[in-house]
Order: sequence, then structure tokens, then C-alpha cells
Amino acid sequence: MTGAGDQPVVAGQTIGQLALVVRDYDEAIAFYVDVLGFALIEDRVIPAQGKRWVVVAPRGSTGSRLLLARAVDDMQASRIGNQTGGRVFLFLHTDDFWRDFRAYTAKGVIFVREPKVESYGTVAVFEDLYGNLWDLLQPNAGAQT
Repeated sequence: MTGAGDQPVVAGQTIGQLALVVRDYDEAIAFYVDVLGFALIEDRVIPAQGKRWVVVAPRGSTGSRLLLARAVDDMQASRIGNQTGGRVFLFLHTDDFWRDFRAYTAKGVIFVREPKVESYGTVAVFEDLYGNLWDLLQPNAGAQT
């Protein structure tokens, strides 16, 4: 099936998981579950590959999940905390910006850009435990974010 310009039309797809390179499974779980309040969806040992399959997601989320992938070599380790070259990497949407901002601040989350009201919603930028940048964002009703 093709659309305009003979480009394939893709329907029924979603991005299920994003791999986030981490130094250590347990320290990453502690941050995402205990500090950010995410749910631990899966934590399974894969003996044949010498790794774990660790998946987290915001509680109640039906969208994308994070696969916490432990770095296995120097190349991967060099990307920990800087998977996007200093740009914001992930966008955490919330239905109550100030609730989550206050809760994260109380738990020691470092915000590198203070809250700001933009045309698309209220946003602040924080670092995860490795330095990856995240937007905490409460989109305005009808905003395309």
C-alpha cells in the first residue's frame, strides 16, 4: 500500500521500547522506580547472553517503555549519560506538572532548566542519574507534542 509520492503507508505501528544505556541495572532501577516513581515492568535474567532484560515505564502508561541496557563495552559506556550529544533525549508527559516537579525536586532530581510556560505547555528540563536530559512536560490541551 502506498500513499503520496509512492511512499509506503504504515498503519498500526508504535514504538514499544527505547534502549537507555546504563552503567548498572540496580542503580538505574533505583532511580527510575524509587525516585521518578516508574513501574518495574520486567526484570529477567538472560543467562545465555550474560545480561538482564529490564523494562520500566511511568505508572499507568500505555505508551513507550524504557529498556535499561547495561553497557557491555567501552563504546557503549562512552554513551552513558550522553546518548543525544547534549540534547534533550526523552519527554516525560504529566497531567500535573507542579505535583511532579515538586515531588522530583524533593527527591533530589536536578533541574537544569527551570519551569517555563511555553505555547505548547509547561516544561522544565531535568537530568537523570547519568546526566541524560529529560523534559518534564504538561502539554496544553490540544498541543501537538
